[in-house]
Amino acid sequence: MTDPQERPPEQGPLPWDSSGDAGARRAGVAVLPIGSYEQHGPYLPLATDTLIACAIAREVAAAYPVLRLPPLTFSCSHEHSAWPGTVSISAMTLGAVVRDIAESLRRSGVPNLVLVNGHGGNYVLRNVVQESLGTGTRMALFPGSADWGAARESAGVETPSHSDMHAGEVETSILLHDSPELVRPGHMTSDFLADGREHLLTVGLRPYTDTGVVGRPSLASAEKGKELLASLTGSFGAYFSLLGAERSADPDGEGAR
Repeated sequence: MTDPQERPPEQGPLPWDSSGDAGARRAGVAVLPIGSYEQHGPYLPLATDTLIACAIAREVAAAYPVLRLPPLTFSCSHEHSAWPGTVSISAMTLGAVVRDIAESLRRSGVPNLVLVNGHGGNYVLRNVVQESLGTGTRMALFPGSADWGAARESAGVETPSHSDMHAGEVETSILLHDSPELVRPGHMTSDFLADGREHLLTVGLRPYTDTGVVGRPSLASAEKGKELLASLTGSFGAYFSLLGAERSADPDGEGAR
């Protein structure tokens, strides 16, 4: 799939954090959106996962005093390599880039990093967070499966999570809310379920779907997308507290408000 009209994940003269050095230090925690650049059927853009990660990070940054970083767009999309336009990097490269970013942040006075992951194939990020223990940087991976589960329930998502794998109800809903101009015609007639994907890692996604879609995008709505983001933003509070961001954000010890 080619996508010549795709826009960058964010727009504007100051698309990321604009708080300056002092604001970054007060934040104490940074959020790094990590997406992908891969096929998402005939109606969603190649940067769908990046757009979703950026939308989550933007809502989080509006609700909590965090440093919002630019996204990492290229990641581990090897299971989608049968479709033109998909671009991948190795798990080793992705892990190394994230570790370098975390170390750079630590040296500049931001010791906590949350990886806001928008792509399910970025398995290596779990190990990166696990291996950060004892390095001087505290890391977390967000959203977790429980966070997505709560968001799906809150938004009234009908498709089970295993069935809603790719370009389905959840992803299409978030883009209908956040970037509706990027959703092309076709999602109302593209439902396709492929629950038996036992050998996905070995053979990729193509043997299970001709279009690249696995899910029921016809059930998507902007209202569901709005509620999904709202629920995830609420769930981030537990991560913010766990990383001690209240103390970092408020040196007087009064806590975040």
